[in-house]
Amino acid sequence: MSLNYKQAGVDIDAGNELVNRIKPFAKATKRIGADSDLGGFGALFDLKKCNFKDPVLVSSTDGVGTKLKVAIDSNKHDTIGIDLVAMSVNDLVVQGAEPLFFLDYFACSKLEVEVAADVVKGIADGCKLAGCALIGGETAEMPGMYKAGDYDLAGFAVGAVERDQILPKETVKGDVLLGLKSSGLHSNGYSLARYILSQNNVNFSDKYSEDKTVADLLLTPTKIYVKSCLEAIKTGKVKALSHITGGGLTENLPRVLSKNVTPKIDYTSWTRPEIFDFLQKLGNVKDEEMHRTFNCGIGMVLVVAKGDEAEVAAVLKQMGEEVFVIGELV
Repeated sequence: MSLNYKQAGVDIDAGNELVNRIKPFAKATKRIGADSDLGGFGALFDLKKCNFKDPVLVSSTDGVGTKLKVAIDSNKHDTIGIDLVAMSVNDLVVQGAEPLFFLDYFACSKLEVEVAADVVKGIADGCKLAGCALIGGETAEMPGMYKAGDYDLAGFAVGAVERDQILPKETVKGDVLLGLKSSGLHSNGYSLARYILSQNNVNFSDKYSEDKTVADLLLTPTKIYVKSCLEAIKTGKVKALSHITGGGLTENLPRVLSKNVTPKIDYTSWTRPEIFDFLQKLGNVKDEEMHRTFNCGIGMVLVVAKGDEAEVAAVLKQMGEEVFVIGELV
């Protein structure tokens, strides 16, 4: 009997079909500097075309945590790619960097072309929102490593910033904290969220409201703040940015502040998206645990000097952000 790769669980033809399916998605994300097509051994990016004077490259890699489990169990794969892009590019802009290109890694037990194409289309959608090019990636079929139906995702982004514009800058007592509203949980705290639901026998398919299931609520894509934050940075008034991910405001904000200041946050200064009240009430979660696990409604924080907050907030609002003065440095 003659054995082959497909009998071992790896379908080369399916992989080729996927590449052909996703080429138009990648092409739709092209930007200055990204001209190569998918399919090469490496992806080319021409930094010189971007007209930087003295650029420093900034890189970031991330996944989407156990939010992926919600997507898989709900059989809804079209937005999880936006989350994947958001987690990396929101980290880049915190350093003042403009995202240039993105690569993804998709691993599974058996390649289901429809599912993978949905995921990659979401990644391309995220890249368009961030203004970066999807220039390559890897699809790995690994039978025996993953359960049937499961897949894993990782993303990698590169951006650039002029050397004299790298953030954060020095922050001082009296600086104002501007918070940008999140769209929901984003991509952090899902292990606790899933535990709360399981302890209360709530399924992803259960109705949350007339037109939304619990899965719909949980899978709201992570907001991509890149374009609005880059506009705010152009004012010259932004001292620091903090992407509020795992650890919440409690742990992420101090990472970008000078050593002699600490944030004083008024947690009543903004309206939380409904998912947070739903989970806190259902799980009887204490405020302190909410603040150190979830973003609690603020996905990005900008630090500006006192007196500059109105100008920066106006730019952000013009870019479509909901902005709140959430505290100050003490």
